Amino acid sequence: MVASPLGRRLSLPAALVLAAASGLLAVLAFPPYGAWPLAAVSVAGLGAAVHRRRLRGGLGIGFVYGMAFFLPLLAWSSTQVGQWPWLFLSALEALGTGILGAGLAVCSRLIDRRPWIWAPLTGVAWVAQEALRSRQPFGGFPWGRLGFSQADAPAAGAAWLGGVPLLSFVVALSGGFLLAAGCALATRRLGGLRTAAAFVAAAAVASVAPLALPTGSTAPAGETVNIAVVQGNVPRLGLGFNEQRRAVLDNHVQATLDLADAVNEGRAERPDFVVWPENASDIDPIENEDAYDLISGAAAAIGAPIVLGGIVHNDDGTVSNMSIVWDPEDGPVHMYSKRHPVPFAEYVPYKDFFSTVAGWIDPRMSEGLDSVAGFEAGDGVGLIPVGDTDISGLICFEIAFDAETRDSVLAGSQLIVVQTNNATFDTNEAQQQLAMVQIRSIEHGRDGLMASTVGVSGFTDETGAVSQATEFNTAAVIQADLTPSDTSTPATTMGILPEAVLTGAALVALACAIAFNIRHRRSQT
Repeated sequence: MVASPLGRRLSLPAALVLAAASGLLAVLAFPPYGAWPLAAVSVAGLGAAVHRRRLRGGLGIGFVYGMAFFLPLLAWSSTQVGQWPWLFLSALEALGTGILGAGLAVCSRLIDRRPWIWAPLTGVAWVAQEALRSRQPFGGFPWGRLGFSQADAPAAGAAWLGGVPLLSFVVALSGGFLLAAGCALATRRLGGLRTAAAFVAAAAVASVAPLALPTGSTAPAGETVNIAVVQGNVPRLGLGFNEQRRAVLDNHVQATLDLADAVNEGRAERPDFVVWPENASDIDPIENEDAYDLISGAAAAIGAPIVLGGIVHNDDGTVSNMSIVWDPEDGPVHMYSKRHPVPFAEYVPYKDFFSTVAGWIDPRMSEGLDSVAGFEAGDGVGLIPVGDTDISGLICFEIAFDAETRDSVLAGSQLIVVQTNNATFDTNEAQQQLAMVQIRSIEHGRDGLMASTVGVSGFTDETGAVSQATEFNTAAVIQADLTPSDTSTPATTMGILPEAVLTGAALVALACAIAFNIRHRRSQT
């Protein structure tokens, strides 16, 4: 083992065990568990595991951390589609934490005599890793970002200032201080207990400092709009729900008719508009007369527009995942096409190649890829006008992407509205997604909602608080007054700037570490 002013490098078996344990701790920080302080502890564990290791060792340890984290976090992706997609997705995401582990290992010597550097270095490194995962491969998959574990934490206010990247930085910064505290306890040369206490205090301050931000200055104010969310449910969970398209549509129509009866009887307020979830009508409502008439009847009965998720066939043979505004008198008056279709679910990138590879592994996988419809990516900004209110057009996992959400707000969205279909997953996935809506509400100072086919649906306010969250795999109708907003938060205004600055700092630190290591090796020869 290699000696260091911060102690000795862990043996490889110990480092691997610590990395795996830290990855599992991170899972507990996310819904449905919600033990958000464990996110920072997990960051500290990975930092200790890769400290003073070579690049390959850091890469491998970081990958082990990632697999221990993503396999249970993303277990919902295997509930209906099988184990191979889940394993491949987890491994792809774990490559990101592997690169993170390699980078932290290379930078180890920078912090030998100045342990406080561990905190900001860890913070910027995590942001850089998440920036990479959010974009590559195949357009990225931002699930599992540290910031998304903090919806109910004091640090959540950092999203208002600098978006999810700044929030992730705060969590990782706290983890870096905890790591420095642990090292102070492990070696007397750092001052022992007194220094450790100072680092722990710094971690605590970093975690609660966002509470002092003036987030209330951009809180929505003015007249409210009443919105009803219909969660029609499906006859049974699983991919088979697409074979029951008429039953799913009927569920949402009937729930809306029941709401109309309640309004007419004075038991409910007439909503300004109704939101149905993604895939509420997998029967193309534009070309199918029956579906058209059913939706028109529901809109006329409730006397308000319905914003529904539907599948629409295009002239070129492709299909689009649409959010459609259905007026009680004029029918479909606006359509937003999902900008970011899901790779390997709504389209297959490099289809010939991946179908061949899938066939080598399991012929059933190849058949599944061949059956994936070619969803056409939309090119419009996700802004949907509904009466006098402009809402965001965010379908399913688009809420996880910074740019899609911000673009809708910059275009004029006054409410964060997410339509999703969780019928092929489970309640863990739905709750993780709702936490993203909470963070986006804080980030952009907007009230919001999530409408799901099977749950979890719910409303959020600009503080991230959730109301009327529904149960999973149930039919429900929820209704609330939300306040549209036209104000901009600092995060909305700055956009990608905080992420770019923090990622740039990580690259500078890496370059300095490489130069330092080269000089150190030359001095030893």
